[in-house]
Amino acid sequence: MKLAVLVLSVIFALACQKSNIASDMTSNPEKNYAAYCASCHGIKMDAFVDRKWKYGSTDADLIKAIKVGYDDDGMPGFAETFSDQEVQELVDYIQAGIANVDQYSFDQADASTMIKTEELSLTLDTVAQGFNIPWGLTILDDGSMLIAEQSGTLYKASPDGALTPISGIPEVKSRGQGGLMDIEVDPDYKNNGWVYIAYAKPHATSNEATTAIVRGRINQSGAFVDQEDLFEALPYSSRNHHYGVRMEFDNDGYLFFSVGDRGDRDNNPQNLDNHCGKIHRINADGSIPKDNPFVDTPGAMPSIYAYGNRNPQGVALNPMDGSIWSNEHGPRGGDEINIIRKGKNYGWPVISYGINYNGTTFTEKTQQVGMEEPVMYWLPSIGVCGMTFVKSDKYKGWENNVLSGSLRFKYLERGVIKNNKIVHQEKLLENIGRLRVVEVGPDGYIYVGVENPGMILRLMPAN
Repeated sequence: MKLAVLVLSVIFALACQKSNIASDMTSNPEKNYAAYCASCHGIKMDAFVDRKWKYGSTDADLIKAIKVGYDDDGMPGFAETFSDQEVQELVDYIQAGIANVDQYSFDQADASTMIKTEELSLTLDTVAQGFNIPWGLTILDDGSMLIAEQSGTLYKASPDGALTPISGIPEVKSRGQGGLMDIEVDPDYKNNGWVYIAYAKPHATSNEATTAIVRGRINQSGAFVDQEDLFEALPYSSRNHHYGVRMEFDNDGYLFFSVGDRGDRDNNPQNLDNHCGKIHRINADGSIPKDNPFVDTPGAMPSIYAYGNRNPQGVALNPMDGSIWSNEHGPRGGDEINIIRKGKNYGWPVISYGINYNGTTFTEKTQQVGMEEPVMYWLPSIGVCGMTFVKSDKYKGWENNVLSGSLRFKYLERGVIKNNKIVHQEKLLENIGRLRVVEVGPDGYIYVGVENPGMILRLMPAN
C-alpha cells in the first residue's frame, strides 16, 4: 500500500464500520490495533511500519491521518470514532513501532575492519573477491574454497584468494532469484571427492525452471566430472522466485535441503503431491531413506521430510544435539527460524506473523493445532539468508550460537540459544553489505559472503 501512516486499506474501511467500532473501543492502543487494524495489517504492527511515510511520520502527521484520513488512498478518517486521547495513544504506539524499525538502519555506519561485539573484538580478513553474488560457500581442509556465483560460475579459490572457474557445470537458469546456489561437499569428501551443487535447472523445452541437485567430482584439470543427478523438484514453474535452496548433511550422512514454494503459496506448501515449500531428506546417492515420513503415503513425494515452508534460505546442523534448523523468508514481516522435525507441518501460509507486501493480510492466525510455531521470528523481516552454528572454541562466549545473515539490513545476527529458544540476539558487522552466506570452516573460523562487490570475509578474533 502506498500510504505509510497508520494505513488502513479499503478492505478495512468496508469491514469496520464506524458505528460498530465506536461501541467496542478500549483505551488500550495495542488492543485497539489488534481488534481493528490487524485484520488488514497483521498481528504485529512492526510488520508494516517500515515503509516510506508519504504524509510524514511526526505526531501531528499521524494525528491528522487518523482523524481526517486520505480518501484517495483508501484511508478513512476516525475523528468521530476515536477520542483525542485514544488517537494520541495510538500515535504513541505507532511511534514505538517506528523506533523499533529504526534499529535496523545502519546507513550511517561504516563497515570497519575492526569490530567490537558484546563478547569479543573481531577483525575482518578479505580472503576472496572478484565476483558479484556469492550464493554458496564451502571451505575445504587445505584452506581453499568452493564459491558458487549466482550467475552460474563455480569458482575454486586458493588459500591466497586466486580464483579458478570450474568447467562442466550444468546449465543454470540465472534469472530472478534463480541461479547457481548452494554447494556442499560429502562428509567423506577426503576419500570420495563428491561435491553437491544446488541450482535452478531450466526445462528442456519451455521457459520454466526448477530446483535441482547434482553431484560430481572436480578433477585435476578443474572440471566437474562424474556427474549424477540426484534431485529435481516437481512441478517446474515459469516463476523466477522462491527456489530455496540450502543443503546440509546431518551426523548420519543424510542430505537435508530446502525447496521454496515457487510463489504458489495456496497450492504447494500444504500439499504433499509436489516438492515445493518443503524440507527434503535423501541419502548421499539420491536414494530415499526408508524411514522418511511420507514414503508410504499415497501420492506424496517420498523425499519430503517436513512441509508448510515458504522460502527457506538457511539449513544448518545444530552441534549440540544433531538437529537440523532452518531459517526462511516471510513476506512483509515474519522471517522465521524453525527446528525441522520429521513429518511436521510448519504452517505456511495458514499461520504466519507476516502480511502481504501491499500491506493486506492473508491470514489472521499465528498458531493452529497440528502446525509448528517458529523458534523465533523477525518483525520486520530482515531478508534472512544463510545460516550456521558456531562449532569451534575460537570465539569466546559464542559457542553453539546460531548465525543468520540479513540481505535487507546488511548485517550478521548472532542468536544465543537456551532450551531450543533464541534468548538473546546481537547485530554484527552492521552495514557490511547484503549478506548471502555464512559458514564455519574446518579451521573453526567464520566466513561470510557479501554481494556487489562480492567478497568472502573471515572473522578473526582480536582478543
